[in-house]
Amino acid sequence: MRKVLLRSWVRAGLAPGRQGVAALLCALVLVGVARAAEAPPGGSAVAQRPASERVIRMATTTSTENSGLLGWLLPPFEKVCGCSVRVVSVGTGAALKLGANGDADLVLVHARAAEDRFVAAGHGVDRRDVMYNDFVLVGPKADPAGVRSAGNAASALRAVAGRQQRFVSRGDESGTHQMELDLWKSAGGLPKWAGYLSAGRGMGEVLTMASELQAYALTDRGTWASMRGRLELAVLSEGDPALANPYGVIAVNPARHPGINARGARELIDWLTSPEGQARIASYKAGGETLFFPGVPKVTR
Repeated sequence: MRKVLLRSWVRAGLAPGRQGVAALLCALVLVGVARAAEAPPGGSAVAQRPASERVIRMATTTSTENSGLLGWLLPPFEKVCGCSVRVVSVGTGAALKLGANGDADLVLVHARAAEDRFVAAGHGVDRRDVMYNDFVLVGPKADPAGVRSAGNAASALRAVAGRQQRFVSRGDESGTHQMELDLWKSAGGLPKWAGYLSAGRGMGEVLTMASELQAYALTDRGTWASMRGRLELAVLSEGDPALANPYGVIAVNPARHPGINARGARELIDWLTSPEGQARIASYKAGGETLFFPGVPKVTR
């Protein structure tokens, strides 16, 4: 390119001197650097993607972030897409509110009833099942409430309240909080006692509080598995079919929010539910344990 420019300058009688040539070379270097900085990752195939579509905003639960899954799952997609996924990690209730306000392009959450209401209200489209694991009830290793001998998860909660033991609730309308409230309904209702603490915090913070207070808590297995080495707690109730924890992904309705990155949301949803994305989910492990399983559970609530 430099020779072509010089020849054209000579033909036009505008050939530069030594200082002019040096200035030209500097200009060419600066142009090259600028173009490299502007180019998105992923090569020429994605260079045609408009700047407005190079960032995808995903609102999701704290469990997918705290468990380490997103750090494993998203980089391969970003490389293929030539874009970046900006994650906002909150409870399911807050994630759905972000989507309803058009402050996210898609949501990845785990509360099926709330997801169905989100779609029915016209806030979201194209809901798909992505993966699942389960919830577990954790607590002090000495188990003063006798949760280990309870027949199911609802009976376990009833035992905690009956023995007036401490229980730390998410209290934030997250999927875990909504599951807890469903279990309390099955247990005959949420009783009032001084040991029930509504934290309004993410899963990781709630587990840390429960460990420090030697309290019981309901948690998703992914966050528990990623943090258990730092906690003075044990799994005391698990395996109840009512504790199934399915995750769904939903695109925010572009008809309601024309300014969102609808193309990016669709591409990410397609990838998460593709054989490649599902295999990526299945291959993620923490401490040698598989934390999420692709598809849908055999038993859902």
